[in-house]
Amino acid sequence: MSERTAPALAKIDRLLPVLTSLPADADSEGLRQNAEALRRAVSAFHMEAIRFRMYNVERLLRREGDAHTAARVVFEDVRQALEAAGFHTRSHEK
Repeated sequence: MSERTAPALAKIDRLLPVLTSLPADADSEGLRQNAEALRRAVSAFHMEAIRFRMYNVERLLRREGDAHTAARVVFEDVRQALEAAGFHTRSHEK
């Protein structure tokens, strides 16, 4: 872990318990697995893996609509921390 990634890793560490507390279904398991993979990607400074995992987590969170509002709020904190550290979290600009 570096000074650059520490804030993002701390935010991901806040996201993981939120995802673990979601009702068990196929999407919640996929969310948890992708968030754990995102943490590993950030630790490894793997830019493409970060974008890929961010996309997957966001896609799964959006699929559930309002059911995962708390998780989406923490996820956006993760995105802001990664972008502040200079990581690109989207393959295109919104």
